Amino acid sequence: MIRLTEIKLPLNHDQDALPAAILNKLKLKPEQLKSFSMFKRGYDARKKSDIQLIYTLDVEVDQEVSLLKKFEKDPHVKPSPDTRYKYVAQAPQQLDERPVVIGLGPCGLFAGLLLAQMGFKPIILERGKEVRERTKDTFGFWRKKPLNTESNVQFGEGGAGTFSDGKLYSQVKDPKHYGRKVMSEFVAAGAPDEIMYVSKPHIGTFKLVNMVEKMRANIIELGGEIRFSTRVDDLLLTDGAVTGLQLSTGETLPCRHVVLAVGHSARDTFEMLHQRGVYIEAKPFSIGFRIEHRQSMIDECRFGSNAGNPILGAADYKLVHHCSNGRTVYSFCMCPGGTVVAAASEAGRVVTNGMSQYSRNERNANSAIVVGIDPERDYPGHPLAGIELQRTLEAQAYVLGGENYDAPAQLIGDFLAGTPSNEFGEVQPSYTPGVKLTDLSKVLPDFAIAAIREAIPAFDQQIKGFARPEGLLTGVETRTSSPICIKRGTNFQSLNIQGLYPAGEGAGYAGGILSAGIDGIKVAEALALAMMSEIQSA
Repeated sequence: MIRLTEIKLPLNHDQDALPAAILNKLKLKPEQLKSFSMFKRGYDARKKSDIQLIYTLDVEVDQEVSLLKKFEKDPHVKPSPDTRYKYVAQAPQQLDERPVVIGLGPCGLFAGLLLAQMGFKPIILERGKEVRERTKDTFGFWRKKPLNTESNVQFGEGGAGTFSDGKLYSQVKDPKHYGRKVMSEFVAAGAPDEIMYVSKPHIGTFKLVNMVEKMRANIIELGGEIRFSTRVDDLLLTDGAVTGLQLSTGETLPCRHVVLAVGHSARDTFEMLHQRGVYIEAKPFSIGFRIEHRQSMIDECRFGSNAGNPILGAADYKLVHHCSNGRTVYSFCMCPGGTVVAAASEAGRVVTNGMSQYSRNERNANSAIVVGIDPERDYPGHPLAGIELQRTLEAQAYVLGGENYDAPAQLIGDFLAGTPSNEFGEVQPSYTPGVKLTDLSKVLPDFAIAAIREAIPAFDQQIKGFARPEGLLTGVETRTSSPICIKRGTNFQSLNIQGLYPAGEGAGYAGGILSAGIDGIKVAEALALAMMSEIQSA
């Protein structure tokens, strides 16, 4: 197969234009083209009146070797790389022990799935509920029912990514094509085929629920075991090595190989690990608000007269501003046609996040507008100090919102002017349980407020209308990433605890569904190779 890149065609080209472009590029006659498939499709919308689709294609032709030689100096004509996943190990039929995976978010899900596919029959522990029961609890909280601190946006099967836009793109380097493995497993579980080739694939919550269930069934069919409502309360160690886990059910589970994929909000687990001497460092994260605009405004600004084209879908954006006070403000987790959601996992605190369904057809666009903070300046002195800062800001938001899990909110114009808001404008809030209009400057540090006030007008230069006075800010956004890093070595094990494999967002090694899934695969491979080495040397 031959890989063609940078094949550009107009947005509304007809179906015959693609094979014609291949023939033109390779100087072939129609009968010489056997087949082709789409590897990637993106778009260039810098000229709104002339949006171009950009294709990467895999092409089967006659006399491939001679054709590649003819185009050997063309960087856009190369042999198609082998992107098939190759397993690194296969467990023996009889296992003396089974690995344990803590957490069933994207990282734990893929670590568990890969271990099961290699025959290691993992035991997976999830503190929350299975995904459908968890969805009932989460939606119930949004409808003003009590918060279940073990079953919510953060905790439960599928992890925090279940209640998100379901974005499946990442900036991590992936020379071994682990991302293709993640995508192919999602497609096998029911995701749309298009996630394999569109440039910014997404799934949405409702589709993710069914997919997670099918992947769970696959793990069980392969000999894995999944225990829900089972929290790990203690780590048992002997001579610097894992020997077991103390569970919330009262059981002590002996084990020597543990994947720690607990997510970025398992604060009690982080505290327990620190008490047990696991090496942890504070790491930077970000704080801010959710911002909402009419999706139609974002579409028109990004796509002009092409707004509404089904290939383009709902428009997104990515914005960065370096402020005069030395801070950086950026958009994060942009959710086209989505909603702002309540993401609290502890009582008496308010946290926001964003979510979209696959259709992305809600009236508002939302994203986090956040300020980067770091341990040296903002929470020095203790590895877990970032957690306490998160808790403080979330508690302030809870009080400012009325102490009933409503979120504090303010119109953009009032926020920029420094005056409290009293009534909504053209943008109606999507956050449930509800919002309370107030003065958001009371909920974040002064440096963060100043930075966001400077950044929003700057963003308006890129997206006209971004600073519209009637747009809405809702607070607070504090769970952009883990506030800690559980350091690991080149063998993917903890720097000072043998048999413990920190992984995913909670350990500081991922930043979204795809990157977390990739990290889960990497850690599962390392664990499998370590177990095989022990088995062979026994």
